[in-house]
Amino acid sequence: MFELPKPDVILVHESDLDGFVSGLLLRRLAQSLFHEEVRLEAWHTHAWQQRPLSENSAWVADLAFDRRMDRPGWVVIDHHPALAEPRHARLVHDTTKSAGRLCHELCREHGVADVSDATARIVELSNVADLFLCDHPDFEAAQDHASLVKTYHFWNLYDLIGGELESLLDHPLIEVMRTRRRVEDPIGLAWSRERIEMLTEEVAYVPVVVGNSNQIVHEILRDAATPARVLLTLSRKPGGQITASLRSRNGEALTTAERLQGGGHPDAAGATLPRTVRGIPDALDYLRRTLAPKSKVPTRMTGLAGLLETFDAGLK
Repeated sequence: MFELPKPDVILVHESDLDGFVSGLLLRRLAQSLFHEEVRLEAWHTHAWQQRPLSENSAWVADLAFDRRMDRPGWVVIDHHPALAEPRHARLVHDTTKSAGRLCHELCREHGVADVSDATARIVELSNVADLFLCDHPDFEAAQDHASLVKTYHFWNLYDLIGGELESLLDHPLIEVMRTRRRVEDPIGLAWSRERIEMLTEEVAYVPVVVGNSNQIVHEILRDAATPARVLLTLSRKPGGQITASLRSRNGEALTTAERLQGGGHPDAAGATLPRTVRGIPDALDYLRRTLAPKSKVPTRMTGLAGLLETFDAGLK
């Protein structure tokens, strides 16, 4: 156990249950250690990359560690591949655990009193969902809980439960998520499977109009319904910006996302497209251009070899 600095702010990922769980647990930890409520901020990846980091001290969770965060007084709890080696910040890092699980372990290490069996249960479900442990017996329940943040969004959900993390367990809205999964996912899978569009030899676009896009893409990958090694879905965020979500089975998703200035996990990654991309057709054109294999320009030969090449070309 190490001594934690008092944070000026707690910063987490806005887009999923893991960031939600991490933020609420870290706020609880700060309250326990310093007896005051620390400001919580939640950020989408693209906006986070533009945010100035001016605080003297901060706790950050579920946002990939990079050089910007390597600051004295900063603690980063994360499970994405680290983009730099920490020299000044304290990095709590484990790619086999979700950020929420790492935050839960910190709470227990520092003796936070209000960490119960119910807390451990929601942390476990978040861990299963975020790491996409599809063979886990609670995988479907985990996906239902994760869908709450995707459907109702971070701050709406926070207000709805009054910041009480454990009240997510068996919340009436979980039944809505179960029903949507049972009804929408099979319909969406059948529709999407017929409309897969190859963008390159390695990457395909999967349109999704209904159902859990992650689950639909997972089923298509598992059934090898396309020769593509990376499957990509697109969504429009408030304000009109287009985001891409990428999935694979052998680590190709992250490499592809990095070509789009994004990041994530080896088989689950994402990227925000430039603001000049205003719609799905524009996005598909942009992706084809950006992800197209770079053509190899033949080296021009000189001397006798060049003369023979020119002569050869003239005979064709």
